[in-house]
Amino acid sequence: MKFFFIILFTTLSLNSCSQQKELEATTTVPTPTVVLKDIFLADPTIFYNEGTYYLYGTTTGNSPLNGEGFQVYSSSDQKNWNGPVGAQAGLGLKKGDAYGTQGFWAPQILKYNNQFYMMYTANENIAVATSNSPLGPFRNTSKEPLAASVKQIDPFVFIDDDGKKYLYHVRLTNGNRIFVAELKDDLLSIKPETLTECIAAELQWENTQNVSWPVVEGPTVLKKEGLYYLVYSANDFRNPEYAVGYATSKSPLGPWKKSATNPIISRNLIGENGPGHGDLFLDKDNQLQYVFHTHFSTISESPRKAAIIEMNFVKKDQELQLEAKKETFRFLIKN
Repeated sequence: MKFFFIILFTTLSLNSCSQQKELEATTTVPTPTVVLKDIFLADPTIFYNEGTYYLYGTTTGNSPLNGEGFQVYSSSDQKNWNGPVGAQAGLGLKKGDAYGTQGFWAPQILKYNNQFYMMYTANENIAVATSNSPLGPFRNTSKEPLAASVKQIDPFVFIDDDGKKYLYHVRLTNGNRIFVAELKDDLLSIKPETLTECIAAELQWENTQNVSWPVVEGPTVLKKEGLYYLVYSANDFRNPEYAVGYATSKSPLGPWKKSATNPIISRNLIGENGPGHGDLFLDKDNQLQYVFHTHFSTISESPRKAAIIEMNFVKKDQELQLEAKKETFRFLIKN
């Protein structure tokens, strides 16, 4: 849109990327001012295809599209974003076309077998939908989630050099815990015998409020010089100290060693509350980037805002460490 408005919110919605359901704020807080040039997406992901960047995420705040599916934005340069431009009134996936009736969270897009796949969360389950275009419409006629004995969210598919496919995801069992399992070739089910827990929230920075349901979530994985890097977020997403760390392994199934430099993205680094739950991607210049969300302000978590920061590998202490470049942090904005 070529213009913007200022909207006064009198109530705040808390949109969850974990096991929490939507709650209405019960206390009075100063009314936030929302500049509509910001892009209000939580748990964002960017997919690059044939010269165009596509941005997806959890719709957050009081948008009429909240709970209706997944919006899509597009850009040729990552600086000027158009949208929402999804095939169905701005939506790439529309409720009713695939599994789910609520809680559309944390999508991932990949190209596989000449189709575009969307891995996503709905109704606290993981589901898959396909399309012939990154803009959608993404559909799944079976309207069934991936089978699991527990609730599971935040899917991320990693395809290794040998062609094996792995589903990193969060299982809701005594907290939000990150698991991995090898996927079958149709991406519709896992090989149960390979299901393995990766990490849980056990360190002080991962549970700063000492809650009984500790949280690690939002996994994204890449491989560098034979080492696997699992990037994740920790703490409840409403906590201002929600932050990003990583762990490494010599195998996609673990065991995983958490970095001593964690957290690598936090409010101490970028000056914004609640940074996290994003996705790594390479841009057209082969620069590694991390797209994620932050809180709206110091007094309000919602609506969460999409942001981006460059990432680099740096050789330190005889290991290749992943670092965020503080000076490259910026919010994503619409035209």
